[in-house]
Amino acid sequence: MEGSSFERFSGTSTYISSPELRHSVNVAAAIQRPLLIKGEPGTGKTLLAHAVAEDLGMQLITWNVKSTSKAIDGLYVYDTVQRLQDSRFGDKDVSDIRQYIKLGPLGRALTSSETKVLLIDEIDKADLEFPNDLLHELDVMEFTVAETGDVHKAKHRPIVIITSNAEKELPDAFLRRCIFHYIQFPERDLMAQIVKVHHPDIGKKLLKQCLDKFYWLRDLNGIRKRPSTSELIDWIGALISAGISPDTVAKEMPFLGALVKKPEDLEVVASGGASRSGRSRGGMWR
Repeated sequence: MEGSSFERFSGTSTYISSPELRHSVNVAAAIQRPLLIKGEPGTGKTLLAHAVAEDLGMQLITWNVKSTSKAIDGLYVYDTVQRLQDSRFGDKDVSDIRQYIKLGPLGRALTSSETKVLLIDEIDKADLEFPNDLLHELDVMEFTVAETGDVHKAKHRPIVIITSNAEKELPDAFLRRCIFHYIQFPERDLMAQIVKVHHPDIGKKLLKQCLDKFYWLRDLNGIRKRPSTSELIDWIGALISAGISPDTVAKEMPFLGALVKKPEDLEVVASGGASRSGRSRGGMWR
């Protein structure tokens, strides 16, 4: 199988990644294993695949996993409904079943004439058998269409990035076949770099006040949904658009609804929280 040599992922101008994350991407590509990414919402798990595809100049194929997803659907779907309609109302030769085989995201990645980046997004949304059902295809990079007997073997092994929100435990057999990386939440200095990517003209004083308030919110004892990086970026965008001063942010925290989304969390903020949670952070985000 071709595809063992690869260009190294070094990040992009819009996705700030830690050295550890870049190393994990490159190791997974080098030894041809799927990269399993976990981390709390807002740490850039899904956007990593976009950044890898952009940096390496490859096409991204996305498989958005749902609770009803089946592993076979990622390989191909046999459109029996269309075949029935053609047999009843059309003038097509319906004896050729191959015209009714439609490749799924994994099937397209495996049959491509060039290396693709395949994102299997939120794998833990599916049932417990879903990861196990993918083991063979991810191992040998080939699949058989049962209806036709056609065997498709990858000429170029895709770079596979799998995300999980840890809603369900993944099977040990599946985990053994993956390179694992947990994206820690960004520390303050890295978060400042991330904000400047999205708001390059932000003033130092406003940035400081926004980060002070953001991390204060995240550390409040009793917060159920801590604000994420994307919510911080949206909040700062609203502040800049409205011309809010740093002093106002320090005193009033305008547009709090951009950061806090649960009524019970608003009550915690109003009370100032009982104490800081003292969580340690570090990592990356776009």
